[in-house]
Amino acid sequence: MALPQQLLLSDLLRLRVRCDQGLEHGAGLVAWMHPPVHRLLGWASKPSAFGGRRLVWRLNQLRGVTDLEALVLGEPAETEQGTLDRLPTLFDAALTGASSSVLGSVVDAAIELRTGRILHYLVARSDPRLPGSSRWRLSPERILDQQPGQVLTSLAGLDDLPLARASVRQEFLRRSRRWRGQFQEVGDRVEQRLEGWLEEPPWQEPLEREPERRRYPDDDDPLENWPDDPVPQRGPRAEPEHRRRGADPLEDLWDET
Repeated sequence: MALPQQLLLSDLLRLRVRCDQGLEHGAGLVAWMHPPVHRLLGWASKPSAFGGRRLVWRLNQLRGVTDLEALVLGEPAETEQGTLDRLPTLFDAALTGASSSVLGSVVDAAIELRTGRILHYLVARSDPRLPGSSRWRLSPERILDQQPGQVLTSLAGLDDLPLARASVRQEFLRRSRRWRGQFQEVGDRVEQRLEGWLEEPPWQEPLEREPERRRYPDDDDPLENWPDDPVPQRGPRAEPEHRRRGADPLEDLWDET
């Protein structure tokens, strides 16, 4: 299994260490770093749940990474927990800003596995053990000074740092700010367009034409001279035969009797 180019320290510490002999040496416990140059030298694992025995591994002993294990080559160095507690580290240190107020704590780091260089630290405002908490990226160049348990910067707040991972609340606030900015931009455009309309000369709307009223020769009685409807003319009505002859129809009845 090939090594990735970079890895989070928290991901490395959660892996269980397995050596080339096939033996398991427990999960990662703590990082071993050199703070002045921001470099990770190795990490320590706890082989058993009982006892104070700890195993220290150099970073160049790491040969591969799987989903659950860190594959190492060679023998570790044995030490005690008290010795590890005296190692200098920036992890779990308080991050202070320009006004010497505590902004958060350093909880994680992105490591370049080939050289051990720390690319950037991850800062949390709340307890890092809480799931879904936000993380901000702190580059080593922004650190002014380092003291035991404290990292000094000139930051006015964590918002001056790029956000690496947002919590649900932080993501909602960020989207709300973006929506507010979009609404403000749309409002400014509408206001500018309205001002442009007001500066133009007033316009006159065309008057509505009244419907033409038909004029009649005699306005007193418009029906008197109402034009005849084009009714089709019928032919002459046929008259009874006795009327055409001019005879009396009763005479015809007497003749028939």
